[in-house]
Amino acid sequence: MISDVTLRPIEDGDLDTIFEFSRDPESVWMAAFTAKDPDDREAFDAHWSKIRAREDVTNRVVVGDGRVVGTVACFVMEGDTEITYWIDRAVWGQGVAGRAVALILEEVTVRPLYGRAASDNAGSIRVLTKAGFEKVGTDVGYAPARKEEIEETILRLN
Repeated sequence: MISDVTLRPIEDGDLDTIFEFSRDPESVWMAAFTAKDPDDREAFDAHWSKIRAREDVTNRVVVGDGRVVGTVACFVMEGDTEITYWIDRAVWGQGVAGRAVALILEEVTVRPLYGRAASDNAGSIRVLTKAGFEKVGTDVGYAPARKEEIEETILRLN
């Protein structure tokens, strides 16, 4: 059980671990809106290089008991600030995502802040609602991980 959760800036040395997390088939399925090919390291590196260079992105690695266990970020898309996170499946159910979200919400104070999750991803929706986000709608979009359009729940923190 993870007892201590902290955030820190992402370092080059974290990318191998983050890549491995992003390839886990069950995690990819739950996240749904993922890279077209989670095993494409070249595309992964290009994506991370681009987002790490953006000034409108707050990107943090989630450290649990001294080891990298995920990422959490806030970014601007189409004028709205959104939150996203990815937690190592090995620590799901231990409160890591909720603590990581709470920590980034202390750092990123822009409101409203939006979150999105596949509507069947009850765990992620629960993390966001516990952090104070409220469901404000749904959308349908193509989910590369599932190779089909699915419903997505949109949440907002005021």
